[in-house]
Amino acid sequence: MATKRSALAAMYGGLVVTVLATVVPFVDRATTHLLADHIRAGYPAYDDARVEAAVTAYLVALSVVGVLGAASWLWTAWAVRADKRWARPAATAMFVLGLGVGLTGLLTKDTSGDTGLPATLGWVGMAPSLAGLLAVALLWKSRTARS
Repeated sequence: MATKRSALAAMYGGLVVTVLATVVPFVDRATTHLLADHIRAGYPAYDDARVEAAVTAYLVALSVVGVLGAASWLWTAWAVRADKRWARPAATAMFVLGLGVGLTGLLTKDTSGDTGLPATLGWVGMAPSLAGLLAVALLWKSRTARS
């Protein structure tokens, strides 16, 4: 039971990290402009309007990913709390999907030859996967402890 509570705590922590990772690009847009500078460096022919349009497109895509990630955390936490038989496999599948999405944001190169996101934002997008790994490990540990 303590391992289940720990797994749920990791899941709710992952939810918080996901929300923060979703907000960070908006904070960047208002402050440091890492994303805009990254796009500008990769596409020097882009004028300010095209750079701004590209930033907006990234913010929309990252927001959709963030909302889907938050929904996944809430759904899997509900399944674990309700002791659904399929909770562990579902949480594992969500972890694998989230890891894949995070790695895609971190590593995918665009037509400029550079990654689509600056490294800082790519690594921020990977942060929820750490909580996911912890949650999945705790969920499977609790299963083996009961066996």
